[in-house]
Amino acid sequence: MLNTLIDFFQSGGPFMYPIIVVLAAGLTITLERWLYLTSSKQKNRRMLAKLMPLLEKGDLKQVIELTRESNATVCKILAQGLDNFKEATRRDDFEASMEEGIMEAIPRLEKRTHYLAMFANIATLLGLLGTIIGLIKAFTAVAQVDPSLKAEILSTSISVAMNTTAFGLIVAIPLLIFYTLLQTKTVEIIDSLEMATKRFTKHLARFKKVSG
Repeated sequence: MLNTLIDFFQSGGPFMYPIIVVLAAGLTITLERWLYLTSSKQKNRRMLAKLMPLLEKGDLKQVIELTRESNATVCKILAQGLDNFKEATRRDDFEASMEEGIMEAIPRLEKRTHYLAMFANIATLLGLLGTIIGLIKAFTAVAQVDPSLKAEILSTSISVAMNTTAFGLIVAIPLLIFYTLLQTKTVEIIDSLEMATKRFTKHLARFKKVSG
């Protein structure tokens, strides 16, 4: 199996190397983003599990301390709302400040994920380019050999040239899947942040009279 893979890679030509570099870069980004998003999601859940019971009890002082001490994304967003809470005369004032916090957090959550879609396209295009160049070389070589050998040489050359396209697609398809999974995970986190701010706003509104 290993020898087959090695032969497949070596027969693909020089364009196999940039494609494998693209694969390595894509896998690195996928792993880093997956770990970051998973960690962020878990931190947010843990902090919300602590904050909401305190908020329901009316312990606003403890809530403020926890949001300022934690580096969880949800705490940074809720802290912005709390900073504007005392001066707010309308519910929309501190709710808007938390929505701004979500907008600031989104670029951090989506960071580098879009590169995976780009890498998938690059891998596909490199595979096609490698195949086209391989076919050009094949037809050039065939023109200079004995007619009886042309069919055999051409079929062999085309088979080798197609390896580059195959490898490009082998790399591109998983990268697109990883891109979709990370996008889905990111959207879930953003949705949970928006839901948390709505719940937080609802509880905060009980502490003083503010207009909608």
